[in-house]
Amino acid sequence: MQKARRWVVKIGSALLTNDGQGLDAQAISRWVDQLAALRQQGMEVVLVSSGAVAEGMTRLGWSARPKELNRLQAAAAVGQTGLVQAYEANFQRHGTHTAQILLTHDDLTNRNRYLNARATLKTLIEMGVVPVVNENDTVVTDEFRFGDNDTLAALVANLIEADGVILLTDQLGLYTADPRSNPQAELISQARAEDEALVAVAGGGGRLGQGGMATKVRAAKLAARSGAVTLIASGREDDVLLRLKQGEVLGTLLVPDRSPMAARKQWLAGHLQARGTLVLDAGAVLALTERGKSLLPAGVRSLTGRFTRGEMVLLTDEAGRVVARGLVNYGAEDARKIIGKPSSSISVTLGYVSEEELVHRDNLVLA
Repeated sequence: MQKARRWVVKIGSALLTNDGQGLDAQAISRWVDQLAALRQQGMEVVLVSSGAVAEGMTRLGWSARPKELNRLQAAAAVGQTGLVQAYEANFQRHGTHTAQILLTHDDLTNRNRYLNARATLKTLIEMGVVPVVNENDTVVTDEFRFGDNDTLAALVANLIEADGVILLTDQLGLYTADPRSNPQAELISQARAEDEALVAVAGGGGRLGQGGMATKVRAAKLAARSGAVTLIASGREDDVLLRLKQGEVLGTLLVPDRSPMAARKQWLAGHLQARGTLVLDAGAVLALTERGKSLLPAGVRSLTGRFTRGEMVLLTDEAGRVVARGLVNYGAEDARKIIGKPSSSISVTLGYVSEEELVHRDNLVLA
């Protein structure tokens, strides 16, 4: 954490709203002071902030989180203004501008919008602006929700290639059991982000938040795809961010197993929805998995789905096992005409050649 230069810091609803009593102005002021101090030390920070729905509930006089999507979206719309105003006012004390970034799942599954969001965030960071990121609750549908800001923080870390994700919560960290019901529970100081055993010890969410330790464990696994470490710590600790930067051992550190993926392959692995499936013969499977080759039309037995050029497809063996996923160079209609044939016949078959490969290895990630 001491060597990190770019952090994504996520602060949960319970911390920001003092467990639902409206925005905690003093707490927000303290966190902004810490973030500003980190920036003075040369750190780049992106803030993922919950609190819009909770602040909207307070402003509207609601005591319980609504279940209806339209009421949640209304609360988010009302609360988002107060949340952004609070951050902007506090960062202005340090001569720093903020920028509101509202994202949906579609923004990270559409390649062009993904790249646009990435470019915007990186430009803001270069300009010395602090991006304040939240899910665009006012327009998102249940089918395409991130679901919680822990997941959003991890995907933002992938997006901007952050070194670390700091998930601030109302617990000291991840325990071996739920400390609220088991006094024998012990704090886990460090673990592998992809250790499946962590899911079993993670608890549920609180009254205001959508997440809990389970979502934080899943977020750490997502962040690990781009080589980022995840630190789960209590936001109620004094100067928690500054102490972490100084190397103090706090909370639970979840570390990745692997080195960072290339940005495009990282996006393929986690952000895109498959639009179709290509079934490969044994030779093509071997070429992809053992030799690092591209997928040629000759190695494809069959295909299903409706997809256009540039969309993501699953690549499976003949038994149906997914071996890879990648961006296809031909739409489904044209791809169906050239599968099973040598690349040299593409021009004759289609009347044009886009690429010799059906899926290039640079646009492919193994499962």
